[in-house]
Amino acid sequence: MQDLKVSIVQSDLVWKDKTANLASFGYDIEQIEEKVDLIVLPEMFNTGFVIEPEDMAEAMEGESMQWLRQKAQQTNAIICTSLIILENGNYYNRLLWIRPDGSFQQYDKRHLFSLGNENLKFTGGSKSIVVELNGWKIKPLICYDLRFPVWSKNTFSNGEYEYDLLIYVANWPAARRDTWMSLLKARALENQSYTIGVNRIGRDGNGFPHVGDSNIYDAKGQKMIQQNSNTEFIETLLLSKKELVDFRNKFTVGLDWDRFSIEK
Repeated sequence: MQDLKVSIVQSDLVWKDKTANLASFGYDIEQIEEKVDLIVLPEMFNTGFVIEPEDMAEAMEGESMQWLRQKAQQTNAIICTSLIILENGNYYNRLLWIRPDGSFQQYDKRHLFSLGNENLKFTGGSKSIVVELNGWKIKPLICYDLRFPVWSKNTFSNGEYEYDLLIYVANWPAARRDTWMSLLKARALENQSYTIGVNRIGRDGNGFPHVGDSNIYDAKGQKMIQQNSNTEFIETLLLSKKELVDFRNKFTVGLDWDRFSIEK
């Protein structure tokens, strides 16, 4: 029963400046001196939350994808983040789960933020993923997906949980920070799962401030990180699989969860 060592990186993003953002996150990743299993960066880590994708989009073999593969190989860790991808004439806010050997899995953000017009230029995904790492099952999602509990819902069948760790990479604005923190805690509690939320800080190109509040919650909804808001930081924590399993075995709410299906 292996523990999982995770580093989360909360940082400012330079608006529409890939060179600056790749350099900044390259420096941040170099500061992670211990061996970790997983590094999580914010949503659209290389551009900020851009809804005019024409000049910022990349192909799947573009500069940022190559950079992510290089960093995963150098650190021998998974890197999880999202960026703008152009594929078959469509733009996607695509989460990438990059392995050290260069292989990857991907998830296209299902819930596009219509209030911010993300839905006008981007194509939404229709299928979530669950990835595996060191015996952990992990479900990675993107920002606005946090508001939709059915899409995030864990399941329990034949004595097995669908996932053990839920991840949200985000550009969540300061004006709704209480919602961010409340929903991260709620997702951890209702799914009996560790839950990670990684958000940016600083003002974006539209003038919207972000204060971060990145954190990891355990399955009891307890915050595991104590950091000031609006601060750049790198935090590395060890997530205990034994503690999760013991809690699930003691408080067997999974047995009583509703069965459901989701329309695509």
